[in-house]
Amino acid sequence: MRHIIIGAGAAGISAAGEIRRLRPEDEIVVVSRDDQVNSRCMLHKYLSGERTAQGINFVPENFFEDNRIQWISGRSMTGLDCAGKRALFDGDSYLEFDRLLIATGAYYLVPPIPGFRESENVYGFRDLCDAQAIDRAAEKGSKAVIVGSGLVGMDAAYALMERGIKPAVVEMADRILPLQLDMGAAAEYQQRFEAHGCRFFLSAKAADTRRDGAGRITAVVLDDGTELECDFVIVAAGVRPEVRFLQNCGVQVDRSIQVDEYLRTTVPDVYAAGDVCGLSGIWPNAMKQGITAARNMCGLSERYEDTYAMKNTMNFFGLPALCLGDINRVGPDTQVIVEEDSRVYRKALVENGRLKAILLLGDISASGIFQYLIKNEVPLPCCDRDIFRLTFADFYGFDKESGKYLWNAG
Repeated sequence: MRHIIIGAGAAGISAAGEIRRLRPEDEIVVVSRDDQVNSRCMLHKYLSGERTAQGINFVPENFFEDNRIQWISGRSMTGLDCAGKRALFDGDSYLEFDRLLIATGAYYLVPPIPGFRESENVYGFRDLCDAQAIDRAAEKGSKAVIVGSGLVGMDAAYALMERGIKPAVVEMADRILPLQLDMGAAAEYQQRFEAHGCRFFLSAKAADTRRDGAGRITAVVLDDGTELECDFVIVAAGVRPEVRFLQNCGVQVDRSIQVDEYLRTTVPDVYAAGDVCGLSGIWPNAMKQGITAARNMCGLSERYEDTYAMKNTMNFFGLPALCLGDINRVGPDTQVIVEEDSRVYRKALVENGRLKAILLLGDISASGIFQYLIKNEVPLPCCDRDIFRLTFADFYGFDKESGKYLWNAG
């Protein structure tokens, strides 16, 4: 049997390894646009110079050779022939398959700002090739503008600052990291970035550009007329599932590939996993999806059930933070619990006696209990500041008859 996997990210690589474990004799082919396997979670480490390209490779050396997996790099899928069971690629080439896994991830959005989509000095920060292009442009002392202050934008800003570049960051919201943090936690990070020379333009939009004779952007113009001079621009304004090649082929797409609980698409023998199917945008879940899809491609029947994606961690300037759930969604029945001192800031949202979201800044140890409580909607034994000191031990009781500890939550 021939398994074709499109994409060499967390989902694709995990699937390839699992298929080989289950089917020692099957043929496995991985096709990817990148010519090197890399963790997008570590791109900022490469851009800062802390790691080499090989240093952000997340597979063992000789992974493909040792697992007898053929890897075709530098190729992009352009279409799907469902009737002929062929994956189509650039250059009018194709590969026939018995089972196909689409794990093409997501691509970065470029806002419709004059010059952004045409200029050669505008970069995303999604793939290794993006980071390598920025690396070539980022000479010490050069001027950079970053559009977007989510995790990707702030990772890029931090990496540039490690290289001696002090970027200007433009954000439409009234604070940085608006989807990950509340106003107080965001302010703590903003102060640290500003102390190291980063400039922020909040509640602002990039509206226009100034370009030289070669079409390169020399300044980004904000909606209030402010001009930010630059040598290059990094766009970190969101991503979309990479489904642009799946037009009129039978695979149901609604922004992302639609899959069932077994990660099957609407076309027989075609599966999807990772960012491309929109179930979860975090790395561990993409790996789980790849493994689940692989098992089903091999004839097993395994449901994928972990769609919890509201988890963000970060650490800038030695200040760690963890956010679980939507910390900014406060309704009329939401109880907000806050605890703060000179070292830590903690905030929890509770509804109907259950934890809905939690934000930890400064100390994120022992956070596993909170993810469990949120994901499983476990009733809380307390709804005050003691919530921050809960452990798994609080949900066990000792049964004298059996002599065993029993789980009491539920």
